[in-house]
Amino acid sequence: MGSVNHPLAGFCRDCLTLQHSAVRRCHACGSPRLLHHDELYSLSLAHIDCDAFYAAVEKRDNPDLRDKPLIIGGGKRGVVSTACYIARIHGVRSAMPMFKALEACPQAVVIKPDMEKYVRVGREIRQLMLELTPMVEPISIDEAFLDLKGTERLHRDPPARVLARFARRIEDEIGITISIGLSYCKFLAKVASDFEKPRGFSIIGEKEALSFLRDKSVTLIWGVGKAFAATLQADGIRTIGQLQEMEEAALMRVYGTMGQRLYRLSRGMDVRRVEPEGEMKSVSSETTFNTDLSSANDLVPILRSLSEKVSRRLKAGGIAGRTVVLKLKSQDFKSRTRNRQLSDPSQLADRIFRTGLQLLEKELDGTKFRLIGIGVSDLEDADKADPPDLVDNQATKRAVAEGAIDRLRTKYGNKAVETGYTFGTGRTERPPGNGKG
Repeated sequence: MGSVNHPLAGFCRDCLTLQHSAVRRCHACGSPRLLHHDELYSLSLAHIDCDAFYAAVEKRDNPDLRDKPLIIGGGKRGVVSTACYIARIHGVRSAMPMFKALEACPQAVVIKPDMEKYVRVGREIRQLMLELTPMVEPISIDEAFLDLKGTERLHRDPPARVLARFARRIEDEIGITISIGLSYCKFLAKVASDFEKPRGFSIIGEKEALSFLRDKSVTLIWGVGKAFAATLQADGIRTIGQLQEMEEAALMRVYGTMGQRLYRLSRGMDVRRVEPEGEMKSVSSETTFNTDLSSANDLVPILRSLSEKVSRRLKAGGIAGRTVVLKLKSQDFKSRTRNRQLSDPSQLADRIFRTGLQLLEKELDGTKFRLIGIGVSDLEDADKADPPDLVDNQATKRAVAEGAIDRLRTKYGNKAVETGYTFGTGRTERPPGNGKG
């Protein structure tokens, strides 16, 4: 291992052959994808991000789409969930309104999101991550932090090589690609993973952190969005290097606790650890309508359909939620969020729907809505979920019936059995473009 750990002993990301000099191509396979870095074998904290995840899964499942611009989204009033890199070359971006995306790339193929499939693939990738280390902190279904410190004896390789081998495994077994950022802290690992997408592997070491950050925009720092960046710019601060020249007390005096974050992250100081218990905080499903809706007749069937989607994800993941959350967005883009805590955690569509319905009924005041969503938070294992209701016998009967429906749908598909709420409906809704937990 001594030769491996020598800083000049880089390696090829494709065949993993050691490279004992700063050559441009692998002397074994000819690949230009080589890794060399002074801290290559001393860093162990990584951020892994799937490349254009939804689009990559669809291209994997339909090879005819491989060389075509692909947008995952739908409906003229919807937004882009994600776009493949071909579409991005034409200017398509995530969260862009669909009509603008199609103006930028009219030849694009548009596919509505299939969140159940994406969650399933994300879970497969998560399981492979856990084979590397138990220290996995998911951020969403397609990205996570990993801490591989102390795993060198287990894998008989330094973390950098373990991660490179993992990237190859994802391509071979899952059929999509990932990008990796390797550093000594979360902040810079996340920054590094965005560098060379797709199929990137970038490294930011501790020794270079200050110089690396110096000329970068303040927007690189977590929490500095457009509004706060404008505030900083008005105060004459545009680069991280300017923050590096300021005292912590002065920044806190002007910007409060955010000033402390600016001071620390501008210097590459981030002591947050990878927290494996930071699994999903919520499970939700939402949809944007093609036309604004205000009546119970229109909204209730959609609420039921979304509740069933959330329920399927909870059951598949073996989890349940104790708080039901309803989300509405009016035609003027103002959001309403309402929640109610349950007596016991639940994963039943019936219970999620009926609780959401009680919340929805209070909001039906004639307002026209362009979006509705339902979800659950305060997640826990499903072993204590949905005990028999000793007061409401009908609730228990509905739970039994739902179990029977689930078994039929597992065997014959989700449309094999429909409830009275959802039968023949769905023409006014667009399938959810945001099902992240």
